[in-house]
Amino acid sequence: MKDSTSLSIAPVSTISGARGAFLRTRDYLSAQIIGQELLVEGLLIALLSDGHLLVEGPPGLAKTRAVKALARALECDFHRTQFTPDMLPSDLTGSEIYRPEEGVFKFQRGPLFHNLILADEINRAPAKVQSALLEAMAERQISVGQATYPLPALFLVMATQNPIEQEGTYPLPEAQIDRFMLHLAVDYPDRATTLKIMRLAHQEATSEIELAPPTERLSQAQVLAARREALALHISDEVAEYIAALVDATRRPDPYSQDLKQWLRWGVSPRAAIAMERGARAIAWLDGRDYVSPDDVQQIAGDVLRHRLLLDYGAQARGITAQRCVEELLRRVPAP
Repeated sequence: MKDSTSLSIAPVSTISGARGAFLRTRDYLSAQIIGQELLVEGLLIALLSDGHLLVEGPPGLAKTRAVKALARALECDFHRTQFTPDMLPSDLTGSEIYRPEEGVFKFQRGPLFHNLILADEINRAPAKVQSALLEAMAERQISVGQATYPLPALFLVMATQNPIEQEGTYPLPEAQIDRFMLHLAVDYPDRATTLKIMRLAHQEATSEIELAPPTERLSQAQVLAARREALALHISDEVAEYIAALVDATRRPDPYSQDLKQWLRWGVSPRAAIAMERGARAIAWLDGRDYVSPDDVQQIAGDVLRHRLLLDYGAQARGITAQRCVEELLRRVPAP
C-alpha cells in the first residue's frame, strides 16, 4: 500500500492524542446506545469526515437518543427540530425581527446555527424547507433576504426517516440526498440485546438520569485536529483507482455486469467518490492504521452509495434494491 506515488502519508505517532479522545467517545456512545453499533460508528465517521448523516429505520430504535448522546459527549451546541408539513424556511434559518424600540430590523438566528442538528422525520417538510436545509448542508451558509450568514466550522446534520409510514411525507430531492455523506439503515435488535435495553431503561428510570454524562467531553479542537490527521493518511493510487472504478461502474456498468446495466437508471456523482475516500480514511484512522486499505473502501461503500443510486422502474418492480446493486458492484469490480 505504501508506494512512491502516494497521495499523502502521516506517521502513526501523530494519530495518538485525538484518536484516544474519539475512542473514549465511541465507548461512551456504545454504552448508551445498545445494539446499534453501526449507528454509533456512522456518527463518528460522519463527524470525522465533516459529512452529514441520513438514518432510516422504524420508530424506537434509538436514533434520537444516539444524536443526543453524541451531543453530550461533544463540546457543541445541539438542537432538535421536528419536521412537519406546515414548516416554513424561517423556522430553520431564522428571520428578520422588527425592534420597535430601536426602529430597525435585526436578524434572529434559527436552529441551523447550532453545531449539531437533529432533523427528525425530515421527509415531512415541504420543498421550500428542504431548499433552506440544502443550502446549509451544501455551502455551510444561510441566505436571508440580501444577507448571507456563515455557519459554524463544526456543523453536522443527522436526519431521520421512518420507512413505515409514508402518508404526509415528501420524497427528498436527489440534490439533497446527494449532500448526505452516509445513509444508515437501522433494524430491530435481537432478543438478548432487547433485554439489555430494558435493563438500561429501568436503571435510568430508577436513577432519574436520562443519559449519564461522559467523564470527558470531546472538544471541537480535537475534532478538527482528528479531521486533519485522517486527511493526512496514506492512500495508494491502486486504492484511489478502486474508488473511482466503483463510482464509474454505477454510470457505465457494461464492462462489469449486465444486471447492473438493467437495474441502474442513473449513477452516482463525484461527491460519492469523495465521500467514499473520506469515509475509508476515517475507518482506517479509527482503527489506528496510517494507510487506507480496500477493505475500508468496501466497508463504507454501501452507506455511501445506497441512497445515491437511482434504480430502473422495472428493477424496482422486480424487488431489486439499492443494497443488492451495491453487493453486485463489490462483487464485479476487482479490488487491488
